[in-house]
Amino acid sequence: MTMEKIVLPDIENLHQLDVYLKNGGYSAAQKAFSLTSDEIIDQVKKSGLRGRGGAAFSAGIKWSFMPKSNDKPKYLCINGDESEPGSFKDRQVFEFNPHQLIEGTIISCFAIGAKVSYVYIRGEYHKWIKLFQKALDDAYANNFVGEGMKQKFGTDFSCDIYIHKGAGAYICGEETSLMNSIEGKRGYPRIKPPFPAQSGLWGNPTTINNVETITNIPPIINKGWEWFASIGEPKHPGTILFGISGHVNKPGVYELPSGTLLTELIFNYAGGVPGNKKVKCVIPGGSSMPPLRGDQIEGIKMDAESLKIAGSAIGTGGVIVMDEDTDLVKVLARIAKFYYHESCGQCTPCREGTGWMLKLLNRIVRGEGSKKDVDLLISVANNIDGNTVCALGEAAAWPVKFMIQRFRDEFDARVKDEIMIPVLNKVHSMRKTANPLSPVQN
Repeated sequence: MTMEKIVLPDIENLHQLDVYLKNGGYSAAQKAFSLTSDEIIDQVKKSGLRGRGGAAFSAGIKWSFMPKSNDKPKYLCINGDESEPGSFKDRQVFEFNPHQLIEGTIISCFAIGAKVSYVYIRGEYHKWIKLFQKALDDAYANNFVGEGMKQKFGTDFSCDIYIHKGAGAYICGEETSLMNSIEGKRGYPRIKPPFPAQSGLWGNPTTINNVETITNIPPIINKGWEWFASIGEPKHPGTILFGISGHVNKPGVYELPSGTLLTELIFNYAGGVPGNKKVKCVIPGGSSMPPLRGDQIEGIKMDAESLKIAGSAIGTGGVIVMDEDTDLVKVLARIAKFYYHESCGQCTPCREGTGWMLKLLNRIVRGEGSKKDVDLLISVANNIDGNTVCALGEAAAWPVKFMIQRFRDEFDARVKDEIMIPVLNKVHSMRKTANPLSPVQN
């Protein structure tokens, strides 16, 4: 399949400003400043660009939520936290095409009326923070950002871009926690409404978009919305950066049109499974998305609508492949440990439930679980799902719920009908005996 790469084009040294300029860099910004903000927002809406950070919400519609008649300062936050296990695409932009992100940022700021943008990058991305800072310094030095923009582009608009380093908290990938973190507060999600467009950073109107989403903006302005809308699936157009990892011969980031077959991604681009083993399980969009059975992935397309029909979601496009020898109970226990560790503790169902799920899964891994434990896991997951302030509850519950439902045989094979547990504080002569678990549970 021949196709044009939009976010990560195959141009050597594109991260250097002079190379970026030779390839039409910052021409989209020049064009954007000749349009009105409504015209830009309309172009982005018509292009069908959807968020690449997880929820796949329309970028243009999100921008249109920003109030027009409001004297309050407006902000743009760009989410480069990328803490989702299995996701590693945004760092490719920081490293290989940072100026397109910067250009997309100034166009987006102009469209929504923001004078300041914060690029929030996870603290562990030390290397990529340095690389992006270098590109940003070059852009400032050449008046593509900041006060010098007015003279450079012949406009009365200017904006500033700041890098904000996170401190390794998964919860700060959630948009309201991200804003609390930038404000210097604890990374707790906020209750919505009010939504960020009404009350975001310091109570002012704020828009939050993912790194990959914003990097798509300059080509849309340059080539028109019709061009972008014609790529991939009509309801979820454009290319997507798929980060594929796990049991594949060629893990990495592949930019492909939305709607690319999952099997094509695994077997053609990622070189198939080592040893030609069968695929047992695939998580299509980062560890929080519902897993798919390997024997049911034939014909599944990688776009938001198709994956929804298949019973999962596109998420961050982080595809995790597991072969026939994978111990899915251990995998799930490891995923559960991550969400237990990363729960901020604000909501009781998530704070308590993630710990319960981890304890139950560890018990099954040790061979001490009963059939009742498997049903209890689903019950706990259902009690978390939909009952928390932010989506971390679902992120923790979905893998547990759907992994068990779709691979029930794996879990049933690891548990016993009746578990004998040692009872403490017995007389010395009975110390080596055990009692059935059922009376204790009942």
